[in-house]
Amino acid sequence: MRKTVRKLLITVLATLMIFTSVACSFKKKIVLTTGFEEGELFKIDKAVCTKSEYLVYLVNMQNMYEEAYGEEIWQMTTADGEPLEEGLKETVLARISRVKVMNLLAEKKKVSLSKTDENLAKTAASQYYGSLSQTEKDYFGLTEKDFENMYKEYALANRVYGFLVKDINPEISDDEARTITVSHIHVKTYYIDSSGARVEYDATEKAAAKAKIEEAYARLEDGEKFDVISVQYNEDEKTTCNFRRGETDPAYEEAAFNLATDQISEIVETPDGYYIIRCDNMFDRDETDQNKLDILNQKRNEAFEEEYNAFLGERTGNLNEEEWATIHVERNEQILTSTFFTIYGSLFQ
Repeated sequence: MRKTVRKLLITVLATLMIFTSVACSFKKKIVLTTGFEEGELFKIDKAVCTKSEYLVYLVNMQNMYEEAYGEEIWQMTTADGEPLEEGLKETVLARISRVKVMNLLAEKKKVSLSKTDENLAKTAASQYYGSLSQTEKDYFGLTEKDFENMYKEYALANRVYGFLVKDINPEISDDEARTITVSHIHVKTYYIDSSGARVEYDATEKAAAKAKIEEAYARLEDGEKFDVISVQYNEDEKTTCNFRRGETDPAYEEAAFNLATDQISEIVETPDGYYIIRCDNMFDRDETDQNKLDILNQKRNEAFEEEYNAFLGERTGNLNEEEWATIHVERNEQILTSTFFTIYGSLFQ
């Protein structure tokens, strides 16, 4: 069951990726001020986010994570060493503030929802509101119409993204997109010491490593099987990998991408040591087509981010510091709702 939930969480998070990179930019634009109406958490220009809206995002994200990874996840820390719950607070602030900014951008670009979108938002709100217990409804203090407006804002953020990237369709060649599968024999020119630090070989050790890889290569030239030689000489735990251009060391990549299936490279030197590479599969049609889509999406995201960041740079954000200080990631056995985003995904995607 938990594995299924985790897969669902990953799927949902993937659909929300256009909302996740605003945190730093938003924080830089924040001006801590007074003058908020009751219940208002932040403003970006004329766009307002209430504490109740924020809590919908926070509680749903919290419960999704707990369903996937267990309550113990909050005992972990972020890469910066801060409690994970603080990281979640920042992530939610990033996501919902990005939605607000994208709605402002939609207004500037004259992008609006279709009647179908509006009906879907109404349906989503009905489904979500109907899924809440009375305790949860009281906790959020929002009406079904409030949830409908939240879904409309979320949908409009997606629509303005689509509007801005719809004409970005660069030609992507098979070679740029193809993934190859290779095996290799690796003789290292470094070691990891007792403290976990990487230590480069000295000249004598490096010469011995080169002699070892040359010995392996000579045996291959004499007709011995690659897999047999690999067992005897390879110093990598992993011998097979697949990748596309731009994902590995340039020297390794150049040698690998110039091989035909079953062809073996000459000795390749990289910062990690010496390699002999065998191409196991030089082209996979399905993976190549999928990579083309991935590359296209990456290019569209880059184009969108450029325009979005320029627009964001002209906005001013005001955070209600007193309200922000009252928000915590807390476990409440009566507030277990987790379907706000999945309902959106099921209807709009």
